[in-house]
Amino acid sequence: MSKNLLTVKNLSAKVKDKEILKNINLNINYGEVHVIMGPNGSGKSTLANVILNNPQYEVTSGDILLDGESIMDLSTDKRAKKGIFMSFQNPMEVAGISVENFIRSAKIAKTGENIGFLEFREKLEDNMDILEFKHEYSSRYLNVGFSGGEKKKNEILQMLMLQPKLAILDETDSGLDVDAVRTVSRGVKEFLSENNSILVITHHREILKEINPDYVHVVMDGSIVKEGSKELLDRIVEEGFNWIREEVK
Repeated sequence: MSKNLLTVKNLSAKVKDKEILKNINLNINYGEVHVIMGPNGSGKSTLANVILNNPQYEVTSGDILLDGESIMDLSTDKRAKKGIFMSFQNPMEVAGISVENFIRSAKIAKTGENIGFLEFREKLEDNMDILEFKHEYSSRYLNVGFSGGEKKKNEILQMLMLQPKLAILDETDSGLDVDAVRTVSRGVKEFLSENNSILVITHHREILKEINPDYVHVVMDGSIVKEGSKELLDRIVEEGFNWIREEVK
């Protein structure tokens, strides 16, 4: 029997006075890949942000449990230390700190342990090779002057180095060409193990060709309206969401 990693219970949230999430329920076990799909503006990214406690969103009801314990009172940084990671649709550029120093600092902050410089660099370069990411990018400022594909590879590099329990990939594949998506997918596949789980938010199927999803959840108007397996994903790719809208009606 798989051990539960994340449980979202009856979660509702709003931005200012607008309710975005409505009674969301979600269970993710270790070793699983879950996919969230839905039309633009349906609440997919909001769910990701609420799980990591983005202060722009206010939870109005419900609970989020990690390893069976509520994390509702934890700040974003403490949730990250507990093992939640999120890659962003549009990663920020941060001048003044290199990719290598940023990831090393994040790793030390997460584990509370110092890391040998040579050991860290060797691991970093091994993971950069998996992502076909040139080693010289490790000494460049974080995302500054990076292409869209390079920024997304950098996000997956951080995931591989930090080894979180739960990796939330918020449209990591958006704006990437087919080759870049395949490379990112390879990094995601390399990451997945029985000791972690992945929550993928996407409009596309390409990123999932290397990693078969266990569960697919369709979000519309802030609620999960349909759930299924890979077959549901295949039908959405072929037919879109209109048939689900008709079912919901």
